Amino acid sequence: METISQLHIVLPVICLIIGEFALNGKAQMVDCNESDREALIDFKKGLEESEGRISSWRGSNCCQWWGITCDNNTGAVVTVDLHNQYPSGYDASGRYGNWNLSGMIRPSLTKLKSLRYLDLSFNTFNGTIPDFLSSLENLQYLNLSNAGFRGAVPPNLGNLSRLQYLDLSPSFPYYLSVNNFEWVTGLVSLKYLEMTGSNLSMVGLRWIEAFHKLPHLTELHLSSCGLSTFTSTLTFVNFTSLAVLDLHGNQFNSMLPSWLVNISSLVSLDISSSSLYGRIPLGFGELTNLRSLNLGNNDNLTASCSQLLGGSWKKIEVLDFELNKLHGSLPASLGNMTFLTRLNLFHSGIKGGIPGSIGRLCNLQYIDLSSNNLTGSIPEGIENCPSKGPLPSLQQFIASDNQLVGNLPDWLGQLTNLVELNLQWNSLHGPIPASLGNLQHLSELRLEANKLNGSLPESLGQLSNLSALDVSINELTGVISETHFSRLSKLQLLLLSENSFILNLNSHWIPPFQLWYLELGSCHLGPLFPEWLRSQKELKYLHFPNASVSGSIPEWFWEMSGNLSVLNISFNQLEGQLPNPFNIAPFALLDLSSNLFYGPIPLPSAEINLLDLSNNQFSGPIPDNIGKIMPNLVFLSLSNNQITSEVPVSIGEMKSLQVVDLSRNNLTGSIPPSIGNSSLLSVLDLQKNNLSGEILASLGQLNLLQTLHLNNNRFSGEIPSTLQNLSFLETLDLGNNRFYREHSTLDWTDFPTS
Repeated sequence: METISQLHIVLPVICLIIGEFALNGKAQMVDCNESDREALIDFKKGLEESEGRISSWRGSNCCQWWGITCDNNTGAVVTVDLHNQYPSGYDASGRYGNWNLSGMIRPSLTKLKSLRYLDLSFNTFNGTIPDFLSSLENLQYLNLSNAGFRGAVPPNLGNLSRLQYLDLSPSFPYYLSVNNFEWVTGLVSLKYLEMTGSNLSMVGLRWIEAFHKLPHLTELHLSSCGLSTFTSTLTFVNFTSLAVLDLHGNQFNSMLPSWLVNISSLVSLDISSSSLYGRIPLGFGELTNLRSLNLGNNDNLTASCSQLLGGSWKKIEVLDFELNKLHGSLPASLGNMTFLTRLNLFHSGIKGGIPGSIGRLCNLQYIDLSSNNLTGSIPEGIENCPSKGPLPSLQQFIASDNQLVGNLPDWLGQLTNLVELNLQWNSLHGPIPASLGNLQHLSELRLEANKLNGSLPESLGQLSNLSALDVSINELTGVISETHFSRLSKLQLLLLSENSFILNLNSHWIPPFQLWYLELGSCHLGPLFPEWLRSQKELKYLHFPNASVSGSIPEWFWEMSGNLSVLNISFNQLEGQLPNPFNIAPFALLDLSSNLFYGPIPLPSAEINLLDLSNNQFSGPIPDNIGKIMPNLVFLSLSNNQITSEVPVSIGEMKSLQVVDLSRNNLTGSIPPSIGNSSLLSVLDLQKNNLSGEILASLGQLNLLQTLHLNNNRFSGEIPSTLQNLSFLETLDLGNNRFYREHSTLDWTDFPTS
């Protein structure tokens, strides 16, 4: 077992269990036991299928039937393997194939006295797991995972004293349940048990003790099972063979048990996302066989980082302390962990800098220190590995969301196998090293949200494997030309926003890449709409607000815009009439605000979620059918245009609306009662129009309303008392109208704010 990937499939001992019963040509040449053949024929009567596999059970020699294997000497059936090979509905060639079996499991199966291997997984049988399976006394392998069974697991399965492999993972969470684990004590030969997704919420506090009596248990998988208790003390730990313990995704609300460090055979331990608290035992670092330790996403596990990582960690490959409360600094002894292949300390609260001794991790492939409290600078120099330079195996270096300062060191450009460099959301400053252009395997470079200055190195244009380049939200300047992209044929994400770049690109330039995500906000992209975008056929996200672009949008853009899920070209000087309808992807977010567009208000060709046309020169009425065209709209702003019409009644058909801003226009008429149907509305802004009539009592139905601006209109009459029902209201402005307060029944003291 040389790699962690082998470990996460199954251990070799488990592979032997499965391999012992694998189909082979020699086994199929023996003649079938007659009584076993009759048992299989009766068993077949309960099965239902459409693909014809079971119907191929013909002839006298059942050893040649699909899914059946016989003993070479006696002809007795030893294997029934009817698992669904293609549960997704497609076979390896892509041809649709319904391999699913359903129906019932008939008791005649128990007449197969020599049966050692039974696999019915990934089918859709009905009912509970049959009790009579417990009479298959020679059974060594039983896989009923995702087979459609429901209800309680029959405890008499504990009679299968020769069973080595048992998988009872249900098709859907909690379809199968267990009230206690006393029955597993009879499985004295068991090496592998998996019940992922079962309902184990009733097994009690000391459920782990039942597994003490299984001397050969090697893998135990009880993830996402609703386990809610975990005994923190055991007087005696007898897990002499346990190598893999997977309990992630439970809700223990318990201290991390200290007795886990007494399981000297442990190779992989995963108790992530399980609401554990307390100190992480330092003894984990002394487990001589441990390769993978995942305690991430528990929020409340604590330890001194220098003490925890100061252990021996002789074979460690995976360390995940994501989302915990580790503290202190990284120890200088971290460099002794020479077998480490992935370090994930994501969101752990570690304090202190990154040590220079990190260079001694000559086999390190992945290091993730993101979302901690790391301070100080990245070391200017680190130790070289013998004849290989610094960190020759490193593929991912992630230290995002910390408080790192200082410059990016040049030695980062010597990490020849680096695939991902992620240092975003720190306080790094200084230039981006030109040496990063040497990283020919680099796929992702993420330096967003720092204080980097200087220009973007032209050498980055040589990174032929780069798929994501994010240097947004920095203090970078300078001219970007075609040289910066010369060999970036695999680039898909380009984020340059919130810098002071000037893009000097030839209007006839055809980029070598096909982007699907592009951010150029606050860069100087103009003066005209960028012609090179015409070649980007896979673009889904286009964002260049405040980019000094003027003139009209070319027609070719609206021919390709049907792929865009996000389009934000606000705060430019774009002008002209827009196509009506305009082309956009379904459920897109569209922001064309703060430009010089004019003409009638355009509507999209497909329903969208956000439409912002504010601060333009649109005129005419709001289309009467706006609510029918966009029934799932969440955000609508037509503010500060030249719209002259009434508020359309169809606006009440937008049941998902949260924000409506129609302010600063020339709207007339009254508020339509249908607006009370938009029950999710949190902002309604109709100020500075010519609206009249009384304020509707139905506005009091908008229980989630936080902001209501009706000021500077011609409303009259009484203010309805129903507004007092708006318990979430934070801002209310009714000024400069024609209300007569002296006759109002409204008690102004009842408003939460006003």
